[in-house]
Amino acid sequence: MSKGKVAALVGPKKVEIKEFNLPEVQPGAVLLKVRRSNLCGSELHIWRWHHPVIKHAVLGHEMIGEIFELGEGVTTDYAGNPVSVGDKVVPAYYLTCLKCRSCLRGDFNLCQNAYAFWSQPPEKPPHFTGTFATHYYVQPNQYFYKVPDSVPDAVAAGANCGLSQVICGLDLAELRNGESVVIQGAGGLGLYAVAVAKEKGAKVIVIDKVKERLEQAKAFGADYVIDLNEFTTLESRSREVQKLTEGDGADVVLEVAGVPEALIDGVHMIRPGGRYISIGNVNVSKEFEVPVAPGLITRKCAKIIGVVRYNPWYLYRALKFLERNHARYPFDKLTDKEYGLEEVPEALQKAENRVVTRAAIVPNK
Repeated sequence: MSKGKVAALVGPKKVEIKEFNLPEVQPGAVLLKVRRSNLCGSELHIWRWHHPVIKHAVLGHEMIGEIFELGEGVTTDYAGNPVSVGDKVVPAYYLTCLKCRSCLRGDFNLCQNAYAFWSQPPEKPPHFTGTFATHYYVQPNQYFYKVPDSVPDAVAAGANCGLSQVICGLDLAELRNGESVVIQGAGGLGLYAVAVAKEKGAKVIVIDKVKERLEQAKAFGADYVIDLNEFTTLESRSREVQKLTEGDGADVVLEVAGVPEALIDGVHMIRPGGRYISIGNVNVSKEFEVPVAPGLITRKCAKIIGVVRYNPWYLYRALKFLERNHARYPFDKLTDKEYGLEEVPEALQKAENRVVTRAAIVPNK
């Protein structure tokens, strides 16, 4: 029987490479061979043992794979496109059970069983439930879409997390042509957000402290950047945003930094009636709490929008966005270092130390 390998999280910042038999593919399921998986910022949270449910599990979720085996009854992707062995596809990284209270309300992104398989230990079949692995098992009712032929692997690999997430978030905030948006964080999600916001016709301001990331933000079309090494106080950053928005404040602030204090900055930066989107801050324990005066939200009539995951059809929209725009923006520059599966511990450590801006795991190279 054929075997595959996974990078398993077995303790805080402790990863082991484990080998298992490839699973029997059940009706409605698909087994993929992983072509490429990005090291998303969420992986660092999980690796540090901060995620509420993903502990002893296979790491990885942002990926592109090729169909290795189709389960009985699977003939198309979730857009109705015919699929066969060898086709490149991208799955939503979570399950949509269709039966829980959230799914019954149509809130597929809030499915109460979203991580039922990702959170299980790798020893439990089907084993390949994370993408830092040679193979990945797509469950029945787990959306997946065929990748357009013109979109390279390095570009498509980020569609099922970062790009889909920010398209969803900016849609929920109803960002319009001619409005201004401040993007807090110029990692992968932040750079995707620059491209999406520019395509919507917005003025884009990016905040970060890593000079290389700020340069990338400019390459993606950011109109202005704010370097946290130069603007070291809340007051100075707020004044700069006011100056760049004709004294009004930003129409929208999008947080993709994963830094709790960003909430304080963002509430001060939005204009009266503005919208604040929180995506990067996912930790809920007491150590991640920050002081915010509720009256500031009240007096500004601010709208605070939390975004976790995305409705799965946003992944299809993300792939179509890349098909139209991948040559216009330097998406292929988002990852600056590739690692093999055995090198996952090194990749995580270097990502945490910011030696690498955004790593990719290529398990079958």
